[in-house]
Amino acid sequence: MSAQDHNLDVSIVVPLYDEAESLPELTAWIDRVMREHALSYELILVDDGSDDGSWAVIEQLCETYPALCAIGFTRNYGKSAALYCGFEAARGEVVITMDADLQDSPDEIPELRRMILEEGYDLVSGWKKHRYDPIGKRWPSKFFNWTARTVSGIRLHDFNCGLKAYRRKVVKAIEVYGEMHRYIPILAKQAGFRRIGEKVVEHRARKYGHSKFGIERMVKGYLDLITVSFMSRFSRSPMYFFGGLGTLMFLIGGATTVWVIGVKLYRQVHALPLRAVTDQPLFYLAILAIILGVQLFLAGFLGEMIYRGSSDRNKYLIDRTINNKTETI
Repeated sequence: MSAQDHNLDVSIVVPLYDEAESLPELTAWIDRVMREHALSYELILVDDGSDDGSWAVIEQLCETYPALCAIGFTRNYGKSAALYCGFEAARGEVVITMDADLQDSPDEIPELRRMILEEGYDLVSGWKKHRYDPIGKRWPSKFFNWTARTVSGIRLHDFNCGLKAYRRKVVKAIEVYGEMHRYIPILAKQAGFRRIGEKVVEHRARKYGHSKFGIERMVKGYLDLITVSFMSRFSRSPMYFFGGLGTLMFLIGGATTVWVIGVKLYRQVHALPLRAVTDQPLFYLAILAIILGVQLFLAGFLGEMIYRGSSDRNKYLIDRTINNKTETI
């Protein structure tokens, strides 16, 4: 890290998709707050393949705000991809994430930074206690957050709040992929960062445009919760899950097969009525359990080999970047 990076107080990462109208106001607001609190900063805007001319707006803003950096994707990859690349580029000792739709208030940034530096938190998540979203969005969100708290053991009210603060080493240690941006606190906990706090933050009504998330995000959210729960327990040793389950099914199937054959032999020796083994459905269920057991065991073995031999990282096609008024395409 260079001396200049050491002097950078805050990196603000803002993922965006079709938010051209809100960008000038958001950028001016962030710059004003940073100047009022005498904080050095960089603002990293990550354009997630916008179609509304957001990049052209960003180029204009870069002429006015030297602290602004930008990353533009060739297409829409999703919020997790935008955060991943933003985290890679961040240089400040504290990293703040927030949405670009003006529903998050930049006025919260100094206090979030203080909680990281003075209260010793690794991560502070915003809690939109009073929300301006429709009830059809609020109640599913409450149920989703309750489920995430129960599964993860992390006592946060709002896992999906875009306004969060991180110690720099946290964002460099975690890897956000798929739709895992909802579960960054869980990923941080898995990485060993257990000092996770919460702050009630202001939530504002959307001023421009409309929400980019539909009901399908709830379905994706629960599927991702299952994934992250599984990964937290078995990502480094998939054999423990697949191998253990496979071994159990193999033993049950094998024992059942032996029992079915043993019963037939007993009846045959004692001249009792009997059926052919192949006429008994239980025999075929036992064979099925044996086959599934072998397949699960092999899945665990292959998972171990893939994990220990894989060195791939997420790769997103970045179309252009802007850094210190220098653009490369």
